[in-house]
Amino acid sequence: MKTYLVGGSVRDELLGLPVKDRDYVVVGASPEDMVRLGYRPVGKDFPVFLHPQTHEQYALARTERKISRGYKGFEVFTSPHVTLQEDLARRDLTINSIAKDEAGNIIDPFNGVADLEAGILRHVSPAFSEDPVRILRAARFAARFSFRMAPETLALMVDMVHNGEVDALVSERVWQELCRGLMEKNPSRMFYMLRECGALARIMPEVNVLFGVPQPAYAHPEIDTGVHVMLAIDYAAARDFSLPVRFATLMHDLGKGTTPPEEWPRHIGHEARSIHLTQELCERLRVPKECRDLALLVARYHGDVHRAEELKPSTVADMLQAVDAYRKPQRFEEFLQACACDFHGRPGYASRPYPQAERFQKALIAAKSVNAGRIAAELNQKLSGSDELPTAIHAQVRAARIACIKADTGDVG
Repeated sequence: MKTYLVGGSVRDELLGLPVKDRDYVVVGASPEDMVRLGYRPVGKDFPVFLHPQTHEQYALARTERKISRGYKGFEVFTSPHVTLQEDLARRDLTINSIAKDEAGNIIDPFNGVADLEAGILRHVSPAFSEDPVRILRAARFAARFSFRMAPETLALMVDMVHNGEVDALVSERVWQELCRGLMEKNPSRMFYMLRECGALARIMPEVNVLFGVPQPAYAHPEIDTGVHVMLAIDYAAARDFSLPVRFATLMHDLGKGTTPPEEWPRHIGHEARSIHLTQELCERLRVPKECRDLALLVARYHGDVHRAEELKPSTVADMLQAVDAYRKPQRFEEFLQACACDFHGRPGYASRPYPQAERFQKALIAAKSVNAGRIAAELNQKLSGSDELPTAIHAQVRAARIACIKADTGDVG
């Protein structure tokens, strides 16, 4: 029985990066051997065990055989006779197929160390094409490390898209990889890579069609809508914004992909179309409610936030109510962050001021100074039992908030 450190922990250590999780492969042992030594079995699809003291994962060396379409269509074989090289051969990329033995020696049968040094993502074997999730993983690693894809690996990914293997991906796994990619250092590289191999058109066609759609040059120096969205999500990553902010930024301009070409470069009414498209995409990929709700708000209101200096206090007050800023101030802050990403996601705009966010932040502080409970109590004494009471409370609270916003900002409109 021999134990080897494998995969991402070896890769990250060689890159000089912090190692978060350590995974081990055990060669020469059976499940019964592991249990006898005190390891606790946890694997469902193949034997994985938790170390009795460290609780780190130890998997028995295994091989796989493709038996049906999709990332679950594998038959797994484990045996004390499976070698370390056979186990490493089933992995996706050479940089993830490096092992280290208990003496600290590197075992690198597929030249992963050389690819790490050269900054190349390369598949280990033709078996890469048997698992469509590997397309997403390869694109995600491009976003994490800014490595380039080996031409032969890109060609294999293109073939996987053409033969329909990517269509077997289930929504939960797509979302899992996409959100991890969005949280990488350069998330745009994931989407560019997916677009290059053709997978983006199958997975997120609403985003794919944005490329090549022009915008007014006076507002968007980059002109291309797809390029703009990529710049915006990279800005969100550079500011270390949350996943909901990054996802909302990705979604905010979907409606521009459905603008008739004869109306280009203008996109009148794209906000409403963005809402509809975002709803459909979130339902298809089963996007969590937190991400979906913020994306819908940003799609609807980002243009209004950009025009903050032009808005009347009454309009600002109504927007604060519409986005539920009073009850969910943290989400409102994320809403403004996503709008700022849209603004800054243009060449030369990254360092420009965005006073629109500050205006809405000040407006919220002013509006929250209104004691809505006291207004409701006073009106209840006057109109107790009247059907007009709810309308009267809403009107007076709204008027008081508008007055406070006017006083705080100096607006007279």
